[in-house]
Amino acid sequence: MGSRSPSPRPGGWSSPGLNTPYDTGGRSSPMRAYPNGNHNVTWSSAQAKSAEVKGYAAFNPRGQGFLGRHFRRISTSLPFSYADKEKLGRGRHQSNSPIEVLKRIGRMLWRLRRSVGLFLFIMLSIIIFYVTPLHRVYRRSSVFGGGSKFVIILAANQGGGVMEWKGPREWAIERDSVKNKKKYTQKWGYDLEIVDMSTKKRYAHEWRESWEKVDTIRNAMRKYPHAEWFWWLDTNTFIMEPTYSLQKHIFNRLQDITYRDINAYNPLNISHPLTEEYLDPETRSPVGDGKVSSINLVIPQDCGGFNLGSFFVRRSVWTDRLLDIWWDPVGYEQKHMAWEHKEQDALEYMYANQPWIRPHVAFIQQRMVNAFPPGACGEKGDDPNIHYKESDRDFLVNMAGCEWGRDCWAEMYSYRRLSDKLNRNPWEKFKDWISDSVKAMRGGDKKVEKKKDEKKKGKGKQ
Repeated sequence: MGSRSPSPRPGGWSSPGLNTPYDTGGRSSPMRAYPNGNHNVTWSSAQAKSAEVKGYAAFNPRGQGFLGRHFRRISTSLPFSYADKEKLGRGRHQSNSPIEVLKRIGRMLWRLRRSVGLFLFIMLSIIIFYVTPLHRVYRRSSVFGGGSKFVIILAANQGGGVMEWKGPREWAIERDSVKNKKKYTQKWGYDLEIVDMSTKKRYAHEWRESWEKVDTIRNAMRKYPHAEWFWWLDTNTFIMEPTYSLQKHIFNRLQDITYRDINAYNPLNISHPLTEEYLDPETRSPVGDGKVSSINLVIPQDCGGFNLGSFFVRRSVWTDRLLDIWWDPVGYEQKHMAWEHKEQDALEYMYANQPWIRPHVAFIQQRMVNAFPPGACGEKGDDPNIHYKESDRDFLVNMAGCEWGRDCWAEMYSYRRLSDKLNRNPWEKFKDWISDSVKAMRGGDKKVEKKKDEKKKGKGKQ
């Protein structure tokens, strides 16, 4: 032990492997540690030497090849680094406390803040658009929706009319009808004018109930000076398809869905066209001038003739003239006892006898705007031109004449329920499907139990 010393001395360390070429003071000299005399030892040379000893090529951590860059990009996008995983694998336990979970979620959201922020911004914009009046402003604008051009005039009768006062069922009908029209106009940006059709003694000798709609339309035109089309609706009507806009359903294709020649469907047997030689060619033509811009009155026809439970009037000089003559007290005084359907018969008379009216009137297929339920124009309700068809998703139902022997409230209620069913959203359809499946399962179980009971009873009799 005399020559091996545990401490540095001029003779060096007792273990030769611990000597370095930089030892001084009598330690082993660089020439002794490195026979080659090369003192410049670099990391790359040491790595290469190590690779020779281990028997495989050295791994280059600075490799910039395609795969290297690709895997490096994947590894950096992972929620945990490989180092963290390695630490967790060396006996360290990852905490699952709520605080730690929230922290990890927070870190993840922070890394995805741009994508999450964009998604939240889009969702918030959609919610604000539909919750606030922005969607109504959008659909009312002339550039986008054009809803400001349309006014729906809904007849109400808060006083109950002349003959009788309204009962609970009549109030329920009016409530459902008003709610239906309000929801529709709010969706599409139209204006809704609810008018009280209770009788008014406009002249000293008369109560002009039902004729009031003519005067009401004139008042609405003055109240909404920028509107173009006015849609009159009776109380006993219900819009079945609120997803149909007036623009898309009717007015964007008015030329294609209307007919000017009444001979196409003429229950009144009106002679058309007029043939008097003193009339101008446009008046003697069965279709007027044939231009959609000349249509100022759009009405449907039922089995008895014109039907004014749902019809459209356009603002124009011609319309002002028509309404003035239609409302003239002289015509009412002379014919109101003979005209059973009041203002409707008056319009039919003017169409048949005043040539200037015909070129500006267009007729529309009834089921487009005024479909009837069974009991109106036939008990079976099978007329393909008149009666409502669920399979065709007709736009509106008019319970015309329900007060004469039918139940107006029951009809309104049934069509309201049908409309709600047809216009369910996907979530409501899914819930109904689950409910129907549960009922079917319960029904099957009851049938099985019933069969078992019948078998037991049969065995008991034997």
